Amino acid sequence: MSRRSKIELAIAIEEPAWRKRWPSSKADIAKLLIAAAKHPALVTKAIGVVSVVLADDATLQRLNRQFRGKDRPTNVLSFADTVEPLGGIAVSYQTVSHEAADQKKKFANHAKHMILHGFLHLLGHDHQVKKAARLMEGIETAILDDLGIPNPYLIEKKPSA
Repeated sequence: MSRRSKIELAIAIEEPAWRKRWPSSKADIAKLLIAAAKHPALVTKAIGVVSVVLADDATLQRLNRQFRGKDRPTNVLSFADTVEPLGGIAVSYQTVSHEAADQKKKFANHAKHMILHGFLHLLGHDHQVKKAARLMEGIETAILDDLGIPNPYLIEKKPSA
């Protein structure tokens, strides 16, 4: 990790399928979050410790049930830390894999988008209101574009029969 970065990063791979499908995940995640921390809209907020856990559907379902009252897996969850600035991000292998296939996206690109999405939530961004959603999407697409990743909100539609 860059010495100039204002974030410290810890990555845990709990689901072995992540390693097989995305062998460069740790280096790619570090590059992604360091790039995000340098984005003009985030540079003053992106200070602290970020933990990324690459998990599975069962883990995300348990966390989603425990913290959000929703008994189903989801792609990404973020958790602010009350002691350290920033917090943690958990991502589900199975859900991200299915979404990437359904949306005809590269798996690693979709995973990076989900991690970035969780990171922006840690920094206080949300998408519940249309204006805030547009701002969040704009930051996401700009950072991903800087890394050569296509706009994740342009999803190819499957041809209808």
